[in-house]
Amino acid sequence: MYLGGVAPQGSPSEHLRSRLEAGAALRAGNVPALELRAAMIVGYGSASWLIVRDLAARLPLMVLPSWLRTSSQPVAIDDVVAGLAAAAQLDDLRSSASYDLPGPDILTGRQILVETARALGHRRVITIEVPVLSPSLSSHWVRLVTRADWSVARELVLGLTHNLLARNADYWKLIGHPARLTFEAAARRAIDEERRSGHMALSGRVLEVVAGGLAGGRAPGIR
Repeated sequence: MYLGGVAPQGSPSEHLRSRLEAGAALRAGNVPALELRAAMIVGYGSASWLIVRDLAARLPLMVLPSWLRTSSQPVAIDDVVAGLAAAAQLDDLRSSASYDLPGPDILTGRQILVETARALGHRRVITIEVPVLSPSLSSHWVRLVTRADWSVARELVLGLTHNLLARNADYWKLIGHPARLTFEAAARRAIDEERRSGHMALSGRVLEVVAGGLAGGRAPGIR
């Protein structure tokens, strides 16, 4: 069993290509292999979620590149875990297969950031779209704002230049798990989990207090 990434509707980034190639190599072997593919996993501890959460929490005014119009289907970490657990119980896997693990919502990058900001309690969410920020340049901007490792953040940003939409939702039907968390519900769970953990440097908490105040809300983790 292998957890990879959704194939983009266009040329994949190097990171996505390597994940797809790894899945294909496993499925080409003599032992039946199951490849599960997910777009952004929404949950505390997910690198892609950390980037989105930090951008939404720390930028009261978000300058959005035009390539954030691309769409994806973020999936809650709870649903991914359920999918992985169910895969171990599949008794009739006689040949290799791949399935997508889509969340129930199709959202653009802009919608993901706006919904995350609202889940954080920001009442005023101001976005400005600019055409000049390429994914490569944006990755350096992300580096300044988020806590995510830059090498990981860069690859994730470069992977957002094309739609990341599932082929279908057949796997959820196969395992009897049709009800999945919405993006809003998954985001709130992730934020609550981080609040309970208390793992954030003082400088980050201060930055988010200021940003939250400017956005008409209060950042998580600040009591």
